[in-house]
Amino acid sequence: MPINIPKQLPAVEALKQENIFVMDEDRARTQDIRPLNIVILNLMPEKEKTELQLLRLLGNTPLQVNITFLKMTTHTSKNVSKSHLDTFYTIFENIKNRRFDGMIITGAPIEHLAFEEVNYWQEMTEIMEWSKQHVTSVLHICWGAQAALYYHYGITKQELPEKCFGVYEHRITDPTIKLFRGFDDVFRAPHSRHTGVSIEEIQKNPEISLLSDSDDAGAFIILSNDKKHIMITGHLEYDAITLAEEYQRDLDKGLNIEMPRNYFPNNDKKEQPPNSWRSHTHLLFTNWLNYYVYQQTPFEWD
Repeated sequence: MPINIPKQLPAVEALKQENIFVMDEDRARTQDIRPLNIVILNLMPEKEKTELQLLRLLGNTPLQVNITFLKMTTHTSKNVSKSHLDTFYTIFENIKNRRFDGMIITGAPIEHLAFEEVNYWQEMTEIMEWSKQHVTSVLHICWGAQAALYYHYGITKQELPEKCFGVYEHRITDPTIKLFRGFDDVFRAPHSRHTGVSIEEIQKNPEISLLSDSDDAGAFIILSNDKKHIMITGHLEYDAITLAEEYQRDLDKGLNIEMPRNYFPNNDKKEQPPNSWRSHTHLLFTNWLNYYVYQQTPFEWD
């Protein structure tokens, strides 16, 4: 079954070219199916790229999925048009009385700021608090994962001696965890961040479990013991060229940035980097939708 999104959304055409089944709202209304309702709080600056990356993954499932995009009212995005946000996004005030089967909170390029210094932190905490009672399962990505670890479990982020930037190998602590159904024992995933979280703090916290880590990238996937929150410190959703684009952007800014590790063939930025994490990304999102959303959410919310 498809994802159900507005037919005018720019990502629709790209998804169709990739043979991903997209159903518009009009056709979806004719199907007597209880779809999954997923809300995406998109905090990334290039929102259209993130929309495409996430919708591609949410569309790879036999379930029908309705998507709602959420924006902050206390922050003005500079890299996307106001008309795009006004057309395809809603605000928290409009959905706070609704319930959702799943939620995704993306990363944001604001790691240099303390959480309380982020101009939309208060609104962010209101949304995270609301999710406790109004969402079955929440998937937090990169800065969104650090924000969740801090707000829900009191685990602070730490400045890294150098940017964690590249594609790294990860191991899983327990292959019987449903989130890892179909995973290899070792898998690769991209990271792009200046901060990290302490494995020791995670392991000492009785409310969460470390599911995956890396010798080079540290803590990667953390699961709350009530299965409600999944926190991913990297970017499995990234396209093959995303790190290359970030690298070039930083070079253009004159930043002293190292080439992403284990990424470009022969460490030559002129060569096309391969996507060596795609299969595990699809598995993770499919497993999340199936085991942590679909199988846990009520057929009808009270």
